[in-house]
Amino acid sequence: MSEPEFTEAKLPQPGFTVETAKVLAEVAHNRQKDKLKRPYRDHVIAVGDALADFDDDIRIAGYLHDIAEDTPITRQALLDMGVSERAADIIERVTNRLHDNPDDYQAGMHFIAEDHDAALVKIADNAHNSLPERVRALAAKWPDKPPVTKYRDARPVLYAAVDVEEVRKILARVNPWLLKELDDRLDDEDDTDYENLTYDDAPAAEPASVVEPRDLGNGPQPA
Repeated sequence: MSEPEFTEAKLPQPGFTVETAKVLAEVAHNRQKDKLKRPYRDHVIAVGDALADFDDDIRIAGYLHDIAEDTPITRQALLDMGVSERAADIIERVTNRLHDNPDDYQAGMHFIAEDHDAALVKIADNAHNSLPERVRALAAKWPDKPPVTKYRDARPVLYAAVDVEEVRKILARVNPWLLKELDDRLDDEDDTDYENLTYDDAPAAEPASVVEPRDLGNGPQPA
């Protein structure tokens, strides 16, 4: 029997991977600087890295979260490269210039928070933008203008859109300093009267399941 012929059309096509997204982010933002004149690619890479505990679409969207905002690359171009519809949807939702009112930052945060996956990406973005060293540097550069108030005000909106443990995973990777703020907020929201809490207030325990004795065959049985 002759060897089967393989054509290029029959070979599986490689997908758009997380690593591809990371490389694209580095290249696309290579010449850009942030407000402190630092390489902007460092920010997008940090956001993608912060989402390492989540699925590939979310991680890809993390690395590419600013690509439609700050580069000529369009949604269709991303799809043509192999980016999934879901990842493209996330990127589109977190792109400020595509919002109905790009100048209304808080309205944009509420719009993002309507989608769980987009909220995760924006939490990572917010956390990296809120690193203590960066906050101090921005405050020193613009002493008359609190530069990160909008990030602080956005966090409760974004956090409410996802599970608290998902927030913790992101903060632990990108900005552990925000974990205390998160815990303080949770304490403030907890209205349990611990001083007057009694055992009667605890939820009833599930009844223990009955364990059948094992069949030990013909050997000696327990008394």
